[in-house]
Amino acid sequence: MRNKKYYFIAIGGVGMSGLAKYLLENGCDVSGSDIVDSKYIQKLRNLGAKVFIGQKAENVPSDAIVVASTAIRENNPEMIRARELGLKIYHRSDILAEISKWGKFFLGYSGTHGKTTTSGLSSYVLEKAGLKPSFVVGGIIPELGINAHSQDGKFFCAELDESDGTIVKYCPNVCVINNLEADHLDFYKDGLKSILETFEKFISNMPENSVVLVNKDCPATMSLHSHKTLTFGMENADYTSKNIEFKPDCTTFDIYYKGEFLTDLKIILRGKHNVYNALSVLASLHQAGVDIDAVKPHFSTFSGMGRRFQKIAEFDGVIVYDDYAHHPTEIKATLSSAEGMFQKHIIAVFQPHRFTRLKNLWDEFLDAFSGVDKVVVTDVYAASEDEIEGINSENFVKALSQHIDIPCEYIKGSIADVAKQLYPELKKDDVVIGLGAGTITNLSKELLNARKEAVSVGN
Repeated sequence: MRNKKYYFIAIGGVGMSGLAKYLLENGCDVSGSDIVDSKYIQKLRNLGAKVFIGQKAENVPSDAIVVASTAIRENNPEMIRARELGLKIYHRSDILAEISKWGKFFLGYSGTHGKTTTSGLSSYVLEKAGLKPSFVVGGIIPELGINAHSQDGKFFCAELDESDGTIVKYCPNVCVINNLEADHLDFYKDGLKSILETFEKFISNMPENSVVLVNKDCPATMSLHSHKTLTFGMENADYTSKNIEFKPDCTTFDIYYKGEFLTDLKIILRGKHNVYNALSVLASLHQAGVDIDAVKPHFSTFSGMGRRFQKIAEFDGVIVYDDYAHHPTEIKATLSSAEGMFQKHIIAVFQPHRFTRLKNLWDEFLDAFSGVDKVVVTDVYAASEDEIEGINSENFVKALSQHIDIPCEYIKGSIADVAKQLYPELKKDDVVIGLGAGTITNLSKELLNARKEAVSVGN
């Protein structure tokens, strides 16, 4: 599939653009389309891609492999045209599976939570150690400014998405399964049971000499049965974190392998979940035969992935963070990162992502917002789903207000509307944390716009 011609429908997303970039760097002819222009698209153009804004049948070349994600519907005009032309249509997972076979040692990072951070951290420390890794991850690595890169080193790192069952297509040499719990219930109709069946199949497809690293402290991952598995966790695991110290500006801990001291580690990421993330990455690199002393110093310079508790704006004593968390467990982990921000007033602004997720995990979401001083809920980001009667943000806030003793507010409209209503309430020492996988990422920009408007009116 090298040196071929590809056409990406919705090329501008973080996952699709990464694959397109990787193919371009391998001499492929890449074109595509998206609904709106973006910085990702501009970077692809700089590499030689032809990208159309707007999706029309006439955009599709007659001699390309068409790449689409699960989000592209069958009635998309470009999908219809591709079928009329008799073109091969690949899911994005097919492309990732194919490039993972291009002769590299394949490190895969998976699980319900943490796969973007772990795949990004692994890619980052290998890069900083001068090992020239190739990688395709689901977010921008801030220090590198990219989400994918093809290089001539030994290793290929990738985030392996389980949301639509396509994880079974991959065969990594070393794989991390961070954790597993019920999510993507629009696809996994039997919940966790379906997810575990998918991961059992995934592991069984992997070569006999592969290594699977599972979280000892997650009951679901420990229920996976394979002689290929090693464990990581806080105690009694093959890889164990000990002597953890959460300091104001960093976290330090020691790592033991099969009871023997392996190394000490320092990270600047906040929260216990990031101890697990760093531990699993170091374990995966150790299993891959990487010199631990070469990568160890770089763990302490990794500031996290884009949209993972990322500080986006600061004005008038107010700090705004952006986080991709859209599952109750992720929200709890993110809000735990805010613990220790003494004398700060924490405002969580939550944009529910998909009606099906809000419906299926309603009770879990109600329990996700401890440790903050106020919760603001925006309208649901539908992600192409149809509405579900009774499942909306207004009703969720009513239920949340009765469930927790924290002020809760529903603000309807666009994120710009939310920002306009929220901005006048903000004061020095407020910390605003935007939570969600949709347009909530624009909250900081819209708060700054609201501030600019207020200042100009004030003048």
